[in-house]
Amino acid sequence: MRTELHLHDRRFSHPAAPLDAVRNLGILAHVDAGKTTVTERILYVTGTTHKRGEVHDGTTVTDFDPQERDRGITIFAAAVSCDWDGHRVNLIDTPGHVDFSDEVVRSLRVLDGAVAVFDAVAGVEPQSESVWRQADRFGVPRIAFVNKLDRAGADLDSAVASIRERLHPAPLVVQLPIGSEDGFRGVVDLVRMRALVWAEEAEGAAGTGGVEEGPVPEGLSEEAGRRRRLLEEAVAELHPGALEEFCTPAGLSARTLAGALRDLTRTGDGVVVLCGSAYRNRGIEPLLDAVVAYLPSPSDVPAVRGTLDGGEQVRAADPDAPFAALAFKVHSTATGRLTYLRLYSGTIRKGEVVAVRDANATRTERIGRILRVQADRHAQLDRAVAGDIVAVVGLKSARAGSTLCAPGAPLLLEAPVTAEPVVSVAVEARTSTDTDRLVAALARLVEEDPSLVVRTDDETGQTVLSGMGELHLEVAVEKIRRAQGLDVRVGRPRVAYRETVVRGVAGLVFRHVKQDGGAGQFAHVVLDVEPLEGDADREDGGSATGFEFRSTVVGGRVPQEYVRAVEAGCRDALGEGPLGGHPVTGLRVVLRDGATHTKDSSEMAFRTAGRFALREALRACAMAVLEPVVEVTVTAPDEAVGGVLGDLAARRGRVTGSAARAGAAVVTATVPLAELFGYATRLRSRTQGRGVFTTRPTGYAPAPTSVPRGPAPR
Repeated sequence: MRTELHLHDRRFSHPAAPLDAVRNLGILAHVDAGKTTVTERILYVTGTTHKRGEVHDGTTVTDFDPQERDRGITIFAAAVSCDWDGHRVNLIDTPGHVDFSDEVVRSLRVLDGAVAVFDAVAGVEPQSESVWRQADRFGVPRIAFVNKLDRAGADLDSAVASIRERLHPAPLVVQLPIGSEDGFRGVVDLVRMRALVWAEEAEGAAGTGGVEEGPVPEGLSEEAGRRRRLLEEAVAELHPGALEEFCTPAGLSARTLAGALRDLTRTGDGVVVLCGSAYRNRGIEPLLDAVVAYLPSPSDVPAVRGTLDGGEQVRAADPDAPFAALAFKVHSTATGRLTYLRLYSGTIRKGEVVAVRDANATRTERIGRILRVQADRHAQLDRAVAGDIVAVVGLKSARAGSTLCAPGAPLLLEAPVTAEPVVSVAVEARTSTDTDRLVAALARLVEEDPSLVVRTDDETGQTVLSGMGELHLEVAVEKIRRAQGLDVRVGRPRVAYRETVVRGVAGLVFRHVKQDGGAGQFAHVVLDVEPLEGDADREDGGSATGFEFRSTVVGGRVPQEYVRAVEAGCRDALGEGPLGGHPVTGLRVVLRDGATHTKDSSEMAFRTAGRFALREALRACAMAVLEPVVEVTVTAPDEAVGGVLGDLAARRGRVTGSAARAGAAVVTATVPLAELFGYATRLRSRTQGRGVFTTRPTGYAPAPTSVPRGPAPR
């Protein structure tokens, strides 16, 4: 006998959910894998919205910005909340395009779990791999959702194989599709050995009915039994508690299996894999059940760690503990400046005074309003507690990465690391009267998006805007044009080159002596400079990046505080290299020796000595210019592959792989970023509009000697 599961039976509304009934969740994926559609269906199934939004119609809740609706992609991370089965789910829909990966990183910093969405035809795509690695870095537990099973060429097993091969987790597949491609209509739940079938679509609709539960179809019972056994074996290999029961004649019970899946998900030893078709509204209910069952609550994750006066502090996820929160997003609206917070401990109330802390300053401000965010709509709250993700109004100095804490219990949380920009353009207002407005608009942009950098070129006086890619800068400039009504001229894009040490120098001696009548300055340093090792033999030809400083001074000849000053001076010198004024990377500096003066030595003197000593050393080193390189994945018709390969070769590309997929060829190549400007138009013309490509940053590689010898676009 089949029973229908009514959606309203699973919804539960609670204004103040306990910690173990909260899930802070992100949706991660490559562009066009269906993240936003999954989010929209979650909102619909949970009763948060009463109409399904569609990306192609521009009616989605989370893609509410005009540019997102025009371009059909997610650009800005959007937060929404919904209720399911007695749990509050705070959900962040993140961008999938590589140019906006910094938004993903800032979101991952405050999330407790994530759903990684994969295309059932394409499997793991480049940006999927990038965000997966970022989630690994932050230790965010994930479950996987293989989407678009209704597409031609969709194959769950192939998608799972790509997850295993490219991401290297232990995929634990808990569902078996019922039907394939256009005939996909449900799944077999391998944990409880039941079938879930969704009602047929009405004419012209994208999924209309609820889900019916019933026994496993006879034609799939043998395959379902085989896959259940494979699931049990995989879990038993990873979970000691499950292994003991697995060895009994009865095997694993559904309860033990579910508990083991939860443990493996939260430790990261396994990844639960579900499947469905979000567009057709199939697979969303079991996905929400998996979120509740397997992903951790704020009380399940380790207590947040921060610093106070150089020592480590730990704050538990307790509403009664001292207040501590991290600001991860700032957004200016017509009604005020919103600061998005993840509360790690304590409680805040409307009107309270909080301390806003950054690495260099502490300020106190008053919380004006507290808002529960539903994308571009908000509901006011009187208070927020540990585990919540909310927005507050009234903070003028908070930035993405700022710590908010109780004034009497200071704490500084680690801020998300912002990636260095790789593309720059010169921007200017068309009329001189709009120059001040442009400066203010650019400052507001940088405040909202820390991955954008604005500077003034010393040689030309131009205002230079730098970001993560062409699209990133296009969106930023268009935002100024739309929001401020400014007519802005934009120069040609140029990439951000770097300089590196190819062959170093040893024993460079530098003495800084200054005497001008008062207290003098004296610092004596001896430096070794050498290239960083580690990446020289990479397959993509990439070079090592970064900066290391160490001291081998013995006998206290240079006190520790002066050693730190020398390091600070060396970092000052990295901003401009000797070849073309590009920032310097990929080197190690060793302070070998030094000397001090009893009266004239100071931290300032040694910082100055470190700066000038490294500049002199770099002029003596053999140097090279580096350029950013990216991995390009091109999908094109078979008949156009020859032209695509020839074009990539002309752009100094190096093909690293190729494969056939659903009647098309997929070519992977490593290409200098500078050669990809305008590539989208060129690819469309070579493939009659049928070719698409994606990129993923892979680092830096030596540039040809013909690169521009100046850091700013002209």
